[in-house]
Amino acid sequence: MNYTSTRNNNLSCNASHAIASGLSQEGGLFVPKEFPKVGEEWLSALAEMDYPGRARTVLSLFLDDYSGEELRTAVEGAYTGGVFEDDEPAPLSDLSDGRFALELWHGPTCAFKDMALQLTPRLLVPAAKRALGGKRILILVATSGDTGKAALEGFRDIDGIKIAVFYPETGVSPMQKRQMATQEGNNVAVYALRGNFDNAQAEVKRIFTDEAVKARLLEAGTVLSSANSINWGRLVPQIVYYFSAWADLLKDGRIQKGEKINFVVPTGNFGNILAGWFAKEMGLPVGKFICASNRNNILTDFIRTGVYDANRSFYTTLSPSMDILISSNLERLLFCLSGGNSDEIAAMMQKLGTEGKYEIPAAMKEALSRDFFGASLDDEETKAEIRRTFDSLGYLIDPHTAVAFGAYDRYRAETGDGAKTVIVSTASPYKFSASVLSALGAEVPADEFLTVERLSKKTGTVPPESLLRLKNAAVRFDRTLSREEMAGAVLDFAKGLA
Repeated sequence: MNYTSTRNNNLSCNASHAIASGLSQEGGLFVPKEFPKVGEEWLSALAEMDYPGRARTVLSLFLDDYSGEELRTAVEGAYTGGVFEDDEPAPLSDLSDGRFALELWHGPTCAFKDMALQLTPRLLVPAAKRALGGKRILILVATSGDTGKAALEGFRDIDGIKIAVFYPETGVSPMQKRQMATQEGNNVAVYALRGNFDNAQAEVKRIFTDEAVKARLLEAGTVLSSANSINWGRLVPQIVYYFSAWADLLKDGRIQKGEKINFVVPTGNFGNILAGWFAKEMGLPVGKFICASNRNNILTDFIRTGVYDANRSFYTTLSPSMDILISSNLERLLFCLSGGNSDEIAAMMQKLGTEGKYEIPAAMKEALSRDFFGASLDDEETKAEIRRTFDSLGYLIDPHTAVAFGAYDRYRAETGDGAKTVIVSTASPYKFSASVLSALGAEVPADEFLTVERLSKKTGTVPPESLLRLKNAAVRFDRTLSREEMAGAVLDFAKGLA
């Protein structure tokens, strides 16, 4: 399978090149030239496989320049051997009313980013050997909270690779910050940024296309790559768990062959929900994708109007991983909906950069509306959803998942659609223990780990051991940068000066 760029459809490369490069030279994102199509027999066979088997089956359709042994080794390293609780990376919880929670937070960092970032490094290493001629790789990551820790853990101490993570100084939860600040490994660096996630993401993208920076890195035998979902190697593993959820429902007799289900996805950068849409394009029976947003509701407005307008206030919310106004992966969807018109997409992205907004044509808006429904919740509504879900179901959820629960209620109320629905649960509630404890009406202590203890006692649930271990972990990274200092920090880190 070959890949092209959202901003240059004359480009053609294999999966190894796309994964090793991260971003196309002109700033576009890599997408498959065409999507493989699967049928009912192929889908039914997934129900008899475990998660690693499903992953190999799906990934082999996209990564045909990888050998079978390379894929087997990568998948088993990512999803077996106790990396995920009970060796079940993506269990479904039946909520007994046609809703199912797809729990993607049973990995080492307690967030859905582990689903991809335990695999991405294992895809990147062989890709780099084929595509980069033995050069060292410097991974740059902008994170709104969960990607940073998952990437750091996934790439820790891998030979030939360094990773630098930038997170908004006041835009992550205390637990997320502690996870990153205490990260172990000899090839990692973590920086707080004075600004928000969009600032960090924009500067990382700029560094990728800065010829002077790239030249200085190349002199040292180093090239840049990414672990954000702008990298195809981060996005393609996420396609798997949409197929896996459907296959589990089929295996358990919850649905029939060919039956369509809905997915509700809390998302900010649009990568998680886009992976599901790619699965649908391949043939997964899906009715609707409900795109759940917090107070930063730019995606809700876009789905409803066809106008993407970033000229609005930015809010710091209880669901910080969704505090985003520039949803990078939306570019991939628009490229597909435009029929692969890279000139049109490049013009839209340029307009977004200069004017802060763009509008899609009527035909694209119609196609968008067929597959997506948008809804958003503010912080008070999010807290109410946490409490209502626990009181009514005894099911504890984090603020991001709460946004998805509330968005689904709005979708049902507006459409009356009673199809079976999978709500994508993206993080352990203990990563946001203060917000969750407050939502349940309890007093929140100042100490993060006392908060975790009180939440556990109040709800009768058990905190993840990986989070409890952070209490006595040493802080290694406490440097805060301005956006203008990021490039210098990257160069210093590459040279071993930071």
